[in-house]
Amino acid sequence: MITVYEAKSKKEITAFIKFPFTLYKNNKYWVPPLIADELASFDKTKNPVFKNAEAYFYVAKIDNIIVGRIAAIINWQEVNHQHKKKVRFGWFDAIDNSDVTEALLEKVYELGRKNNLDHVEGPMGFSNLDKVGLLTKGYDQMGTMITWYNHPYYVTHFEKLGFTIEKQFIESVFPFSNVKPEHFMKATELIKKRYHLRSLTFKKTKEVMPYVDKMFDLFNESYAKLSSFVAISEIQKEYFKKKYINFINPEYIKFVVDKDHQLIAFSIVMPSFSEALQKANGKLFPFGFWHLLQARKHSKDVVFYLIGIAPEYQNKGVTALIFEEYYKTFSEKGIQTCIRTPELLENNAIHLLWKNFDPVIHCERKTYLKEL
Repeated sequence: MITVYEAKSKKEITAFIKFPFTLYKNNKYWVPPLIADELASFDKTKNPVFKNAEAYFYVAKIDNIIVGRIAAIINWQEVNHQHKKKVRFGWFDAIDNSDVTEALLEKVYELGRKNNLDHVEGPMGFSNLDKVGLLTKGYDQMGTMITWYNHPYYVTHFEKLGFTIEKQFIESVFPFSNVKPEHFMKATELIKKRYHLRSLTFKKTKEVMPYVDKMFDLFNESYAKLSSFVAISEIQKEYFKKKYINFINPEYIKFVVDKDHQLIAFSIVMPSFSEALQKANGKLFPFGFWHLLQARKHSKDVVFYLIGIAPEYQNKGVTALIFEEYYKTFSEKGIQTCIRTPELLENNAIHLLWKNFDPVIHCERKTYLKEL
């Protein structure tokens, strides 16, 4: 018999977080999260996303053994401001038993119906800076710290339960050796002069901080037209600033400003922490922090996390300035592989940025939808 209960206490939430450690034990492609980081993300007193969202965490058991989990989420900004009557689900994992999946999803349906919402979509997190999408291709590829991994049977479960594909995402990879500077070097000086632009690079995190709020404003502006976008609030800006900026190598953050010193483009790249997180196995101590620090300093793989360009500067070659600076940095550090995080299949503008680097799509993701 399947029983489903809401995880509320710290002990229950910790069990919710730890379930995938059992489900994917010995899977060489799964990248475990940091347990403490997940706990903080789910803490309604610490994560400001709960100012505009609510979430409930459910665990399924058979014979008192955990066999699945799911988070039921409502982003009220999305519902009230974008008028999308959607209940989200995320952090979904289950054994290969569609009855377990159905029992967990029933809790999501209940939340949606209770609040007069008309459809459910997932997997996705609270906002656009969270993980998104069910892996549908690339089960033999190493994940990243900002993507979910799942077994192939998840797709079968959702299809059996009447879900349809809503959004599609692709991830791609290319060797740094594919980057030929002649593709952007010639254009860089011309673009700088024509639009009176200049690049900003950093060596210390404290140099980045004065620009971070402007970066989030530009993030909101440059992604606003995407169908799935929910803006980052002021309080979330402060949270993400404290949580992430200190963690990112300052030399991997690139900005472009105009003649009035206004930010018009940004990009954030991170070293790959995948292998370090596998070694840490969810724990910072005693050795997890050391593995992450070593990856931060020495990883030869980088992950392109975010890139944003002000709408009035899109399609004007501004990315040439960003690529020029990354080419210098990556050459100095001996970077070998460049990895792109999930990008909407419909976002043609972002895909065109990489065309000269001959990227290979190695993973695909989808979110699934069902009417309530």
